[in-house]
Amino acid sequence: MISDRKLEHLLLCKNCDVEYRKKTGLGDVELIHKALPEVNMKEIDLSIDLLGKKLDSPFIISAITGGHPSATVINRTLARTAKILNIGMGVGSQRAAIKHPELTSTYTVVREEAPDAFLIGNIGCQQIELAQKSIEMIDADALAVHLNPLQEAIQPEGDVDARGHIESITEMTSTLETPIIAKETGAGIKAEDAITLEKAGVSAIDVAGSGGTSWAAVETYRAQDRTMGDAFWDWGIPTAASTVEVCQSVKIPVISSGGIRSGLDAAKAIALGADAVGIALPLLKDAYSGHEEVVNRINKFNEELRVAMFLVGASNIAELKKSDLIIKGETREWLNERGFQTSIYARRSVE
Repeated sequence: MISDRKLEHLLLCKNCDVEYRKKTGLGDVELIHKALPEVNMKEIDLSIDLLGKKLDSPFIISAITGGHPSATVINRTLARTAKILNIGMGVGSQRAAIKHPELTSTYTVVREEAPDAFLIGNIGCQQIELAQKSIEMIDADALAVHLNPLQEAIQPEGDVDARGHIESITEMTSTLETPIIAKETGAGIKAEDAITLEKAGVSAIDVAGSGGTSWAAVETYRAQDRTMGDAFWDWGIPTAASTVEVCQSVKIPVISSGGIRSGLDAAKAIALGADAVGIALPLLKDAYSGHEEVVNRINKFNEELRVAMFLVGASNIAELKKSDLIIKGETREWLNERGFQTSIYARRSVE
């Protein structure tokens, strides 16, 4: 049953090692220090406008859960955080509640708890018939259409017929008034796919690169034969590389997620071109201790982001996106081999 699988996913993410062994690539990104920042750190503005909604900082609680009674308290806690801090929040796939209406409250709790928050619904990329119901269920400001071929390939009961996804997404964007966010689930998005998604009409892209939660790892724990999941545990495009590929290829907003673990990580992702960043696993673990823990973590992220912005002389997020940085190591090698010029980031401030 879907609900049982949702509970398994929650418990595995909470209690097991499900993160990529390889890193995000953000360690290869170095923001260039500015000895004369000429800004007041206390006056730095972290706010952003995303799909028509103003948020007090660029952090989004990425899609985590729903679809099992135990998810209700988690979503309530996360939604309370989103309300307090005026940040965005996504829910997990809503198919479970549409197939089993008795689970609806595990999702609707987020709008009840955070009536004015920027909330993102969630369905699979071929589930056109569920789109409007998912939006209405939580009065969503946007709908994430998740792309998860890696998880489906490793999941014992996975759906591995991936034909018609672009046609499905195009139909959703042309028939729904709510903005559609194309969201990977941890394996990243390459430039060519980002261009295709933009042409299909999506309003934003969440790269969800490799380096954070590995859904191949999660499904490995559920499988009787773990050899396949172990072999593909680290499959994907590292978050830093995926962020550059997508940001240099499309003109729509980009969310960078996948292993963002600090405000400094967020600063690097935004300097690479992202408009916002998403965080999931650390907040899920904090949520079991209550919303104060989640609020404290996001506040710490905000302070780390503010310090990083001060040290590069950025008074707001738009200026951070123009700051100088160096891309080194495997990330530079990846991007150069893929035809992306990494040197363009080094002296943007003098242009």
